[in-house]
Amino acid sequence: MISPVFLLLAVLLDKLFGEPPRWHPLVGFGKLVRWLERRLYPAAPEQETVQRMRLRGAIGIALLLIPFALLAALLEWLPFIGVFYSVVLLYLAIGAKSLTQHAEAVVEALERHDLPLARQRVGMIVSRDTSQLSEQDVARATIESVLENGSDAIFAALFWFLLFGAPGAVLYRLANTLDAMWGYKNERYLHFGWAAARFDDVLNFIPARLTALTYIALGDRRAGWACWRAQAPTWYSPNAGPVMAAGAGALGVALGGAARYHGELKERPALGLERAPDSTDIRRAIRLVNRGVWLWVGIGLMLALVTGGFNA
Repeated sequence: MISPVFLLLAVLLDKLFGEPPRWHPLVGFGKLVRWLERRLYPAAPEQETVQRMRLRGAIGIALLLIPFALLAALLEWLPFIGVFYSVVLLYLAIGAKSLTQHAEAVVEALERHDLPLARQRVGMIVSRDTSQLSEQDVARATIESVLENGSDAIFAALFWFLLFGAPGAVLYRLANTLDAMWGYKNERYLHFGWAAARFDDVLNFIPARLTALTYIALGDRRAGWACWRAQAPTWYSPNAGPVMAAGAGALGVALGGAARYHGELKERPALGLERAPDSTDIRRAIRLVNRGVWLWVGIGLMLALVTGGFNA
């Protein structure tokens, strides 16, 4: 067997069990990131040059990512049980079922017309302020999270696994987690987190565009392609732009627009078409991502079959 079969097994594990309810490795990694940050971040950052702050962040990336990637490679190369570790590491790197569960919890609240609960639940998966969101705003925010996390938390991990096995998936997932913790453009992380943000952009460049193509292939192809070409360049993120624009067009809904972050209103470009989304569209977005996962698994298995890759 080769990696496409391991991919299938990992996806099945995720579908059956979802993320571990306790002792998830990413939680421990997050604590390690905070511990190292306290030691790398200077006591007087205003006295540091931009270059030195960026260097501190780059050193943090190396110390946090390289040992775990090497450990994943070592586990994967072990005789006999290396297959087991390869599958388990990919299973831990993806979060399709968890994403589905969080989005469906929002749908349930909206269908019960419990807007306060819907706001609370969408606040668990987005970083914007949710206390004043309307039902359409809640649906919009949830769909945006499903589409973007489909790329970041699922398809990109599958892509790097197919290229480099478990070390690729582990390196990507930890780098993405590090970007989520350090990749902010605020006073503290603008320079210290610069390397983490740029590294995540590089790792996501190809997977994001493959994800956009996946959404287009499984949705409204004409609208998805048109929105990608016209709207993606207007988005503030070079990788989220294609994913969000193509996904909005494929679903035929309006995404983007103004949103409040940390008390400040951010005017974001409009994406997709003009129809405002509702809870039904959240379910359609969930199906789009989940169908995309099976499409990737199927393509991987077919390529292995055509190239004779099953002959290990």
